[in-house]
Amino acid sequence: MFRRPPAFVSLAVFLLLTAAAPAVFAQPKHEKTVWNFDGGISLNTDGSIPDGPCFRLTGKVFAPEFFENLKRVDSELGTIYRRGNDVVSVFPEKMQLHFMMYDLPCSDQIQVTGTQVYLTRALMKSLRLSFFWKRGMVLRPAKGVTPKHLEARPVLAYGAEHAMDLPEKYEWWFEFDVPSENVPVTDSLVILVRTADGHIAARVAARM
Repeated sequence: MFRRPPAFVSLAVFLLLTAAAPAVFAQPKHEKTVWNFDGGISLNTDGSIPDGPCFRLTGKVFAPEFFENLKRVDSELGTIYRRGNDVVSVFPEKMQLHFMMYDLPCSDQIQVTGTQVYLTRALMKSLRLSFFWKRGMVLRPAKGVTPKHLEARPVLAYGAEHAMDLPEKYEWWFEFDVPSENVPVTDSLVILVRTADGHIAARVAARM
């Protein structure tokens, strides 16, 4: 009976293991996405009032030092929030919310001259702001949100000779203190802008 030389068998096994080694010892690569929150969480949305003006709301939620070097890492293993080597799970005791609202032409007014209406003082006084924490699909009131500052900044007309013929326009600036102690960073701060009759003119979420 013919037998292969042991050296030949050993060489064959060695070659087989060498070929299989990359598959056996290779480490799986996990795809991941990193989001940087330096400076805070941005807000941006467009709103409209029935038979009234359209507008843009833009702003930021921030807190001293809390968002510095804060990152969200999304991977196949899940989502985690980190600042350096530290895992971050809750917001600080208090954050600040700053945003502005300014006029924006409605889509049906862009081609029609002389029809645009604006966010007047009387209209702004009639609007209602509500704040919520959102977890999944559930909203709960954000308690203790306190206004700090409201300012109406005039928007100057481009041509001084036509300024007297144009209605007053403003940029509306808001500042609030937002209690956030022990609120999970996975929750979102939701802002609702409602008209006097309850119509939702705008909704935006500060989402990590």
